[in-house]
Amino acid sequence: MTVFARRARASAGRMHPELSLVSYTLLGHLEESGGCRATDLATHYALDKSTVSRQVAALERARLIERRVDADDHRVQVLHLTETGRRILAQVTERRRAAFRERLANWPRNDLERFAEYLVTYNSWTRTEA
Repeated sequence: MTVFARRARASAGRMHPELSLVSYTLLGHLEESGGCRATDLATHYALDKSTVSRQVAALERARLIERRVDADDHRVQVLHLTETGRRILAQVTERRRAAFRERLANWPRNDLERFAEYLVTYNSWTRTEA
């Protein structure tokens, strides 16, 4: 798992120099959710609010996200991808998919199916409160 995480972080930097793995993950979440508050990101990923705040500030400086006032509650600011953010996220996503296709191209079908099942199981885990 450590090697997997290390490779994921390294590949994120190669995919786009301004996009860390955390930044890529946050952009992906904003795209999937259609926008959300920074506190929602912190809660969803179990990150400290200051960590998310730094990431959000960097993404804003890079003009990849923007804040908009919530239509229902004008006190709330919602983070959204900018057009530049959407374009870069799409480019990085396609590069990542191409890298996965290349890495898995010679795997036997049985191994791919088993690997996919393991990933589904791993990703479906949810934390339960004690």
